[in-house]
Amino acid sequence: MTDIEIAQSFEMKPISEIAETAGIDEEYLEPYGNYKAKINLNILKKEGGDNKLVLVTAMTPTPAGEGKTTTTIGLADGLRKLGKNANVALREPSLGPVFGIKGGAAGGGWAQVVPMEDINLHFTGDMHAIGAANNLLAAMIDNHIYQGNSLNIDPRRITWKRCVDMNDRQLRYVTDGLGGRVNGVPREDGYDITVASEVMAILCLSESIRDLKERLSRVIVGYTYDEKPVTAGDLHAQGAMTALLTDAIKPNLVQTLEGTPAFVHGGPFANIAHGCNSVLATKVARRLGEYTVTEAGFGADLGAEKFLDIKCRYADMKPDAVVIVATVRALKMHGGVDKKNLAPENLAALERGLPNLLRHVDNIKNVFKLPSVVALNRFPTDTDAEIDMVIRRCKELGVNTVLSTVWADGGIGGVDLADEVIRLCEEESNEDFEYAYPLDIPVEQKIRYVAKHVYRASHVAFTKQAENAIEKLTALGYGDLPVCIAKTQYSFSDEAPLIGAPEGFVIHVQDIRISAGAGFIVVLTGSIMTMPGLPKKPAAELIDVSDDGVISGLF
Repeated sequence: MTDIEIAQSFEMKPISEIAETAGIDEEYLEPYGNYKAKINLNILKKEGGDNKLVLVTAMTPTPAGEGKTTTTIGLADGLRKLGKNANVALREPSLGPVFGIKGGAAGGGWAQVVPMEDINLHFTGDMHAIGAANNLLAAMIDNHIYQGNSLNIDPRRITWKRCVDMNDRQLRYVTDGLGGRVNGVPREDGYDITVASEVMAILCLSESIRDLKERLSRVIVGYTYDEKPVTAGDLHAQGAMTALLTDAIKPNLVQTLEGTPAFVHGGPFANIAHGCNSVLATKVARRLGEYTVTEAGFGADLGAEKFLDIKCRYADMKPDAVVIVATVRALKMHGGVDKKNLAPENLAALERGLPNLLRHVDNIKNVFKLPSVVALNRFPTDTDAEIDMVIRRCKELGVNTVLSTVWADGGIGGVDLADEVIRLCEEESNEDFEYAYPLDIPVEQKIRYVAKHVYRASHVAFTKQAENAIEKLTALGYGDLPVCIAKTQYSFSDEAPLIGAPEGFVIHVQDIRISAGAGFIVVLTGSIMTMPGLPKKPAAELIDVSDDGVISGLF
């Protein structure tokens, strides 16, 4: 059975039952139909402590797949199999990858969140609200210029882009305002994908509606002719933007196939944004039960680093344990094996690929100083010798490896992993947790800290454009913000083909952008783009709907 067929075969519980399981009183539940709901933020006013927080991350991703979201869901189900009151907190999928190459983000096999089709498509409308708020601000910028430009905005220095939640390379660079005076002021423009919008980052880092509105007001949209920043607050846009987001800021509640409460909210990409679900969803989840299992996007060099250095700073939280997901197949790909030849045992390739996983493990253990476990997502073709090699090499770093079969077996396949997570949370301490860098050092130094200590680059090269941008944002008072490095997800370096655990490479910083509302500095490296394109054969070609409305082809 395909993922969507498995999901459609299950009889979901009414969302009121899931809320009761989670310990959410009816007064805080705002149903969106029978199987999904928003959670009123007043729930955070209730007394209650924070439960154990478990972060799930992964090795560097490959086309072979690692199963990070699937493992996250299966671990939460496994914890409940052991009698623990657990829930899961995930990001919302973006339509771009759903119709592109990556597919959906609702898990897979017997470890999924449902309703799978809703979550992967329009869900509760959060993505659309974020796009509308982003584009309202864009419209207000151009209207202000058209109506006389009292703020003296330089049309050539507008930094705010429009957005759309779709992979559409045609929109990366556009010229708009054409057609004569009544149709606006002609200028060069462009689109980002919605999940790369600063509005998305702001929504995911805000802790209240007031905080959301204040952050939106600080967004820098461009500069005047005399090089002074212009903000959304200067345009009086923050109130209307917040009005569009008053429902979107509320966390969404759904369920896993096994009835575990799942908070699915926010969806910034980890290769071009900070890659974590919302602070509010995590905080709501942590008020309920004993364990919250959450994930961060792509490999630990991207999602986990940003989760720890950005989200944890702002939300004043730290994980009690970290799970690093890997597969033998993916490790062999990092060892140079083609995707078509991954089934046969190949210890030599595995040996070559293992340093990728070990570097991620070493970073979590020795850079961030957190208790961790490797979850080896087992495939039928994995041999005992290959599995033993992974276990042995991770053990040399003082980290246990546990086999996971949640894709095939659901929560039962995650019980052993849940056992080890419980042990880490109860017997090991996160008190030595450290960020990768302090905030009170120059921006260039923060970037070098991540590049050298997390990626293991030998050098960081800045373009003149990046150097000028750093100088300017530092002069404006933004030099003490954390950095959000945008780079390829397929390598520790900024070059996708450089797989494994490369050393001696150079990180190329092309440009620097300030996300003053979100509260971080975006560092664009290599050839990273904030608007992806569709592949030669997009997933959209396989998606269809039957005459009676049943969707097929989602994965």
